[in-house]
Amino acid sequence: MTRPPTAALRRVIDAADPVTGRLRGTQPQLAALVKRGLAFRHPRPPHDHFLTPAGHRIREAGAQGPPEPAGGPPEPAGRETAAAGDGVFTARAGGEQDPPGPVGPARLREVRAAWEGLLELRRMTNADGATDRPCGWERSHLVRAAALALEAGGHRPAGADGDGYRVRETPQPEAVAVHEADGAALRSCAITLERAGWHVGEHTEPRTRARYLLASPRKV
Repeated sequence: MTRPPTAALRRVIDAADPVTGRLRGTQPQLAALVKRGLAFRHPRPPHDHFLTPAGHRIREAGAQGPPEPAGGPPEPAGRETAAAGDGVFTARAGGEQDPPGPVGPARLREVRAAWEGLLELRRMTNADGATDRPCGWERSHLVRAAALALEAGGHRPAGADGDGYRVRETPQPEAVAVHEADGAALRSCAITLERAGWHVGEHTEPRTRARYLLASPRKV
């Protein structure tokens, strides 16, 4: 069982970049995090250190509390809180649990910066340096990653009026459901996710006959 990080190591984890997971610390601290499986050293210069999925979970558990359990079928029921950080930036998955605030120039700048940071994370963590397909962080944060791709693509998350996209967990591994009341907007969401490196299929919910997308990160 992995030893829990010391207080000093926890401070290094908490100070990691909220999107890329890039770490800053002394070499002994970084080496200790690597030994615990909470960080890895990038093979390319400048050989920076980044949080592993386990490191991200520890960081987020401290910032957000214990994660919610996965929900049921692919409809607006069970959800993963769509945070892409520690309160500095939160991707909006659609719904009442999204962070408050208007969609204005400041928000657009935050989304653009978060998306550029995610592309950089792809470049640095995909074995071939590719930025056209999701990386390991996205595979372990499916709702967050898909919501960020949609918001960065100019789509509007669902608000109190019910219009807009909603990204939700599904029982299927490496797949999220995207709901959008407007059929044309749903197809537009599919195009955006495909351009962001996701496999996307359109399906019908058997009980309600509502259309939704099932999206999973592309591997090649």
